[in-house]
Amino acid sequence: MTKVIGVILAGGQARRMGGGDKGLLELGGKPILSHVIDRIAPQVDHLVLNANGDANRFAHYGLPVVSDSIEGYVGPLAGVLAGMDYAAEHGYDAVVSVAADTPFFPTDLVVCLQDTGHDLVLAATMEDDRIVRHPTFGFWPVALRDDLRQALQSGLRKVVIWTDQHDGAQHVFTQDGLPPFFNVNTPEDLTAASAILERTG
Repeated sequence: MTKVIGVILAGGQARRMGGGDKGLLELGGKPILSHVIDRIAPQVDHLVLNANGDANRFAHYGLPVVSDSIEGYVGPLAGVLAGMDYAAEHGYDAVVSVAADTPFFPTDLVVCLQDTGHDLVLAATMEDDRIVRHPTFGFWPVALRDDLRQALQSGLRKVVIWTDQHDGAQHVFTQDGLPPFFNVNTPEDLTAASAILERTG
């Protein structure tokens, strides 16, 4: 049986929000990160947070905090690698990544990604008759961590380039009136997320 660890990617610099941690912004009376934890925790065997800088700002969540091992804020793949390294050290087979600024992702995310039957899978949605992949939401085999490390050290940054190199699959999630991978990048997005939360309860 595959043992799966969840890694919440919170390692970005949030430039469009003026810096700081987007996941700590309040949405519906609690931080966005709390919404994310509530959704992903029941789906995985263990949960860690990928963040850089002082880990104490997340202390009250009681989660292990793993930082990027590749310097320079090189993107979400560095956070995935940090999760893979933690998983390998603690006996887990795979990592599922989610973004710390995306509060409405599916509560069946993990099972849907696993049910594709592929080892490496990205979440996707259908938008304007085309498939759009969401590279911060994926299922990643720990066995590929050394390959990913080498790719990052060689300068690769784009998630889908690396996943395509490894025959990565995708699972298309339906929207059903709720934008499952809506993420909060700007103050306007936070206002829109508040409206979505009020509408959907």
